[in-house]
Order: sequence, then C-alpha cells, then structure tokens
Amino acid sequence: MAIHAIKGAFLALFFILAVSAFAQQQPHFDKEPLVIQTASGRMLNFTVEIAASNEQRQYGLMFRKEMAEDAGMIFDFGQPRRVTMWMENTILPLDMLFIDSGGTIRHIKENAVPYSRAIIDSMGEVKYVVELNAGVVRKFEIKIGDKVASATVTKKK
Repeated sequence: MAIHAIKGAFLALFFILAVSAFAQQQPHFDKEPLVIQTASGRMLNFTVEIAASNEQRQYGLMFRKEMAEDAGMIFDFGQPRRVTMWMENTILPLDMLFIDSGGTIRHIKENAVPYSRAIIDSMGEVKYVVELNAGVVRKFEIKIGDKVASATVTKKK
C-alpha cells in the first residue's frame, strides 16, 4: 500500500513540475506603444507586447493570470489573410480587434471566453490582431472603422 502511495505522489509531483515548466517557457515579447483613434476623435493609449514569430503567435497570452488595464498584445501575421484564433489555455477574457494592413479595425470579438476551443474568425483578410482585456471595447466605445497606430502597424514591409 505504501509503495502505491509513493508512486502516486511521484506521479503527481512529475505532472505538477511538467505543467509548471511548460507554462514558464513563455517566449520573449518586445513591447511598443499602440494608439486607437475612435471615430469620435478620442485617442486611447496602450502598451502592447508584439507577437510576430510563429512561436510568439502560438503562445500569445496563454497562462497569463492578469494584465494591466492599458496593456495588450498585437499579433503581426506579416501578410493580410483570414485569421482564426481560439482561447485554449488563455485564462483572461479578452476583446479582439482584427485590423487590416492600413490600421483600420475590420472586425471585433468582445469577451472571448477563457479556455474555449471555439474558433474566432477574422471574417475577412487582416494583417493584425490586437488583444485587450475584456470590456475595453465597450468601455471606450471602440468600433469597426476606428484606426490603430503603432510601430508594428505603420512599418513598411
């Protein structure tokens, strides 16, 4: 009986360490200022982490337990394309802004559900996705057609 208890304890410890190690393998993300200009002329300032590599885009905001109110992440897909995302392993509820190569918001997904495997579709070609804390879109009345500017969005490729 004691041997089974010891084996069980070692297995539990292994899984705890394995999950912890995976969660800690977060890639490095550079940061930059990002501004959203609403149709009413309001300028909203954020600091976003940049997810430009495949590894960064795949990891995104997974496993994050909190994020500052004025923070977020911008996903740069390099070329305009239809984008699909999901929330598996993402703890925070998020608002997602789907942005074309000119910096115009083309689609918005509010309150994406944590841990969900439901596909979130850009509904057309976009080059960027910005993820912000859930509720930001409603609070600041961000709408389709509003403009986004950052070093990532305005750089020429």
